[in-house]
Amino acid sequence: MQCGIEIEKAFDNVGLPDGVFQTLVGDSSIAESLIDSSDVNVVTFTGSVPVGAKVAQRATSQVKKTVLELGGSDPFIVCADADIDKASDGAVKGRFINCGQSCIASKRFIVVKKVANEFIEKFVQKVEGLDVGDPLADDTDVGPLVNAGGLKKIDSQVKESIKEGAEILTGGKQMEGRKGYFYRPTVLKNVTPKMHIAQEEVFGPVAPIIVAADEVEAMKFANDSEYGLGASIWTQDLGKAERLSNSIESGIVSVNNVVASDPRVPFGGVKKSGFGRVVKIRDAGVCQH
Repeated sequence: MQCGIEIEKAFDNVGLPDGVFQTLVGDSSIAESLIDSSDVNVVTFTGSVPVGAKVAQRATSQVKKTVLELGGSDPFIVCADADIDKASDGAVKGRFINCGQSCIASKRFIVVKKVANEFIEKFVQKVEGLDVGDPLADDTDVGPLVNAGGLKKIDSQVKESIKEGAEILTGGKQMEGRKGYFYRPTVLKNVTPKMHIAQEEVFGPVAPIIVAADEVEAMKFANDSEYGLGASIWTQDLGKAERLSNSIESGIVSVNNVVASDPRVPFGGVKKSGFGRVVKIRDAGVCQH
């Protein structure tokens, strides 16, 4: 919301005509009015799967083009030949940026058994070095969750995973004595693909690690999800990276880097992560397909 407001201010400050870019803040009734308006020809929505389904139903009932960018449970696949230092750095960035509250954040860490111990050791060490605090401070690495509901959801997902057999390596609880919805950066091991924490979208600072026997099994685990927004593959063999990328069920694949939207390529997901693509045209803006 705040980003939209600031963009509108920027448009105003450079002298563009009123109404070129507008941000409205309100409840679902405002969204419904916009979708129903005869002045709106295309509807694009970013948010949860349940709300996205309602938006699509309302828009398509009026034969309006629709683009949905919904939830994600992006796999972060560490192959046997990966550079573990770089992979563990990428894992920290991919999982904990914006306190893990990003649709394209790395959310399931699938590591080949041969390098699992080395990766886990370095990953946990780096996670424990993160500075949690004021999101406006320059030296803060991880800020708070968005609200009390988000904090409660993350805590319940971690507790459920422990009941199912996962083990906490670091974190695993709310930070007491602080004003705000802070949760300690958390790493879990002994996670299996069928656990709730591996099947649900985890929208917070929690990293579940799944160990795969080999890369074939890793790909099987990666595709065992109702989501398909993004994925990242860590390997020093680019031929292997291309082969694995072609078999991942996701809209975006990054190699030796975390997933990020890039104006040079279409952005969007498959499965319940949505449909349609957003593309940039001639540096003049975006359109939806």
